[in-house]
Amino acid sequence: MAPAELPVTGQPPLERSDAARNRRKILDAAARLVVQEGPEAVTMNAVAHAAGIGVGTVYRRFGDVSQLLFALLDEGERRFQEAFLTGPPPLGPGAPPADRLRAFLHAVADRIVEQRTIISAAEAASSKARYHSGAYLTMHTHVSVLLQEINPGSDPAVLAHLLLAPFASSLFEHLMGERGVTPEEIKAAIDRLLAP
Repeated sequence: MAPAELPVTGQPPLERSDAARNRRKILDAAARLVVQEGPEAVTMNAVAHAAGIGVGTVYRRFGDVSQLLFALLDEGERRFQEAFLTGPPPLGPGAPPADRLRAFLHAVADRIVEQRTIISAAEAASSKARYHSGAYLTMHTHVSVLLQEINPGSDPAVLAHLLLAPFASSLFEHLMGERGVTPEEIKAAIDRLLAP
C-alpha cells in the first residue's frame, strides 16, 4: 500500500504583505500575553490592543479566541507534522506501522505536556474546536492510515478517534496535576494499551 499523501496543515494561505504583517503582529501579541499573563488573558480585545490594530481585524482574521490560540500552536504543529510525515523512523516513514503508531502517540503526549496551557485554553474557548482544527484532522488521518495497515478489517476512522480521545489537555492536566502521574508513566500506559 502506497503511503498516503497528507498535507501539512496550519500553513497560512498566500496573502498580501500587509495581511501577513497583521497576522504576525496578532500572533506575536497573543504569544506575549500567554507568556506574561497566561492563556486566560488572551481575548480578542486584549490581543488587538497589544498588537496595536483594530479588534475587527483580529476577528476577521481568526474568528474567535479558540481559532487564534490554535493558530498560535500551528508553527510548532507544522514541525511536528513534518517529523511524522517525512522524518526519520520510527516516527517517520520506514518503520512498521505498529512502531510508527507507538512513536506517534508518544510524540503527541510530549506535545500536550509541553503546550498544555495553550491547548487547554484553546479547548476551553470552544469544546469542539479540537475536532475541527487542521492539526487534529491531520493526526486523525495519519492514525487512520496506520490502523488500516495494522488491522485491515477494522473501521480505522472510528478507531482513530477513540485512540486520540485520551489526548486531551484536560486529561493530562488531571493526570499530572491532580494524580501526580509523570509523562513517562503516561507513555508506559500508552504502550500497555497498544500491546497485543
